[in-house]
Amino acid sequence: MTFTDSSAQPNVLARRSAKRAKQLLLPGLLGLTLAISGITTAQAQETLRAGGTPSGIPFTFLDVQTNEITGAMVDVINAVGEDMGYEVTVQESPFNALIPSLTSGKIDIISAAMLKTPKRAEVVAFSDDIYPYGEGVIIKDDFSGDITNLEDLEGQVIGAQVGTTYVRQLEETGLFPEIRNYDTLADMMRDVSLGRIVAGVGDAPIMSYQLNQGRFSDLKLAEDYDQQMVGHIGLAVAQDNTELLDQVNASLAKLKGDGTLDAIFDEWGL
Repeated sequence: MTFTDSSAQPNVLARRSAKRAKQLLLPGLLGLTLAISGITTAQAQETLRAGGTPSGIPFTFLDVQTNEITGAMVDVINAVGEDMGYEVTVQESPFNALIPSLTSGKIDIISAAMLKTPKRAEVVAFSDDIYPYGEGVIIKDDFSGDITNLEDLEGQVIGAQVGTTYVRQLEETGLFPEIRNYDTLADMMRDVSLGRIVAGVGDAPIMSYQLNQGRFSDLKLAEDYDQQMVGHIGLAVAQDNTELLDQVNASLAKLKGDGTLDAIFDEWGL
């Protein structure tokens, strides 16, 4: 006859039950873990993080009603992202922080009113041309005299937006005793309106849009000014991200061909 320790039997049964439950539970937990991991990876792969400025009306600017960045270049990157199969998120950034944000990996692409220049191309890789761009000179309505070139403003205190190519180009002329830097074009235009500076040099499309929206009614763009810093804006990616750049250029070519880009700029009065 075999005797069993009745006091140990419940412990054995309990251990067997726990082991069986673990065996049944592990596949489910493993599947759930893999599913969550897969979703996270897919989301990371399918999301394109774009950088845009809050003050570059109408290309990129902060919509105070939605508290989101909007504008023509936001519509462009959304169209490009959709064509490539990405979900696009737009992160707010001051203009002079866009390139550092890209090179540090905080964003994947710059979609703003950024001119393609050789100096910038040493740090980032630009897409094909998107929109022709040039500078304008903003002055008061009662400004006396004609402005056809920068020499007509020699000796005056003028302004420009920090981080733009205009600052360096204006400094290199040696024409101006002081060039004041502003965080936004709106700040610069306000100082022209208040008489703190005689004129401001900045992105002609952006200043024209602000005037057309009824802002700064006492200002105007110098009508006879001959642009000297004309270029093109483009999207920008990290220099080593050639795969993304190729995708972007392929989508841009498609969107140019079917009229999508023209429709976007027409909608924004450009």
